[in-house]
Amino acid sequence: MEKTKVLFVCLGNICRSPAAESIFLKMINEKGIDDQFIVDSAGTGSWHVGKKADSRMRSTAKQRGINIKSIARQINRNDFDQFDFIVTMDNSNFNNVCNFKSRESSNSNIKIIKIQSFAYLFKKYDEVPDPYFGGDDGFENVLDILEDSVGGFLKSISQF
Repeated sequence: MEKTKVLFVCLGNICRSPAAESIFLKMINEKGIDDQFIVDSAGTGSWHVGKKADSRMRSTAKQRGINIKSIARQINRNDFDQFDFIVTMDNSNFNNVCNFKSRESSNSNIKIIKIQSFAYLFKKYDEVPDPYFGGDDGFENVLDILEDSVGGFLKSISQF
């Protein structure tokens, strides 16, 4: 059985996308379906490549039982051939990923989507806000939003 491959993308790959990746991993693990997926995260920017996720995000997530282990990397042209879904955190990164794909890949099967398209409880948010320059409550808010929308994505993935 071929695995479903999902890549979560934000700007620097140290807050939102590693949190989304880890939430998704936790959800599929709890459902006992983690062997059916390959999951990763990346950033559109290169500032944090090789670094762990933001310590504030790791700490806030850990309090919810979410273990963020990923190391930041930048999206690359191979990602468009390796993944089935590229799931973006905001409109800017959605546009950047779409533009990058149009320049670098002819793969017409890849689905580039916005995570907030799958929100149930947090529909008022068109994007997942970047908590990097804010306080601790911003990280809590992002995790609330992502738990909702990542759960919605997982529920709807069968319709693709």
